[in-house]
Amino acid sequence: MEDDARLVHHSTYKLVPQEWLGEQFFNDAARLKAKNERAYRHEYLGEVTGTGGAVFDNVEDMRMTDKQIAQFDHIYQGLDFGFAVDPLAFVSMHYDAKHEIVYIYDEVYQQKLTNRAAYQKIKPKLYGWVTADSAEPKSIKELQDLGMKIKGAKKGPDSIAFGMKWLQDRAKIYIDKRRCPNTYREFVSYEYEQNRQGQFISAYPDVNNHSIDACRYALDSVMERDKIIAKRINY
Repeated sequence: MEDDARLVHHSTYKLVPQEWLGEQFFNDAARLKAKNERAYRHEYLGEVTGTGGAVFDNVEDMRMTDKQIAQFDHIYQGLDFGFAVDPLAFVSMHYDAKHEIVYIYDEVYQQKLTNRAAYQKIKPKLYGWVTADSAEPKSIKELQDLGMKIKGAKKGPDSIAFGMKWLQDRAKIYIDKRRCPNTYREFVSYEYEQNRQGQFISAYPDVNNHSIDACRYALDSVMERDKIIAKRINY
């Protein structure tokens, strides 16, 4: 319903002196525009893109061959625990840091798996260390005793928000939906929380995000490194 008494003013960062926001702000905006123009238009220009609720608009399906996967050399694996209602989610990915591209190529996604049963399913897919939800130290210890190289993710007060933003800011997240149907479904359908009026707010719902969490855990060390670099740049 139109309101004739309402004044609508739209402005962007481009209309203010650069020194107000700092050079880094403008550099970040240019960097995101080059990587993901749709995300740039939404975050920096305030444009409504899509439903406005999608958290990840940088996700694409990619069919990955065994030959391509065999060439991946920066492998990260993550595990989000679950049992009765929530599934256990394990993911494998390659991260191309130079081009800021994530390639997700394998998963285990199942309810009611004991730690021993989960280990048997994950064992053939293991490549080095697995980073898991540190809130489950007992499960981590049981999997260690079974032979898995597994450690807990480092968690801080802003780890979820930082991790989600980091994933959003990647140039692409490629997922093979034939190999990882559940991971693909979670990423493309995940939306921001809504308030009582049905409006999207900048919060991440803790539902249908098991593979997403596993991805955050897997890339925990990369995110931590980027966080340290960002602090040095902004110091």
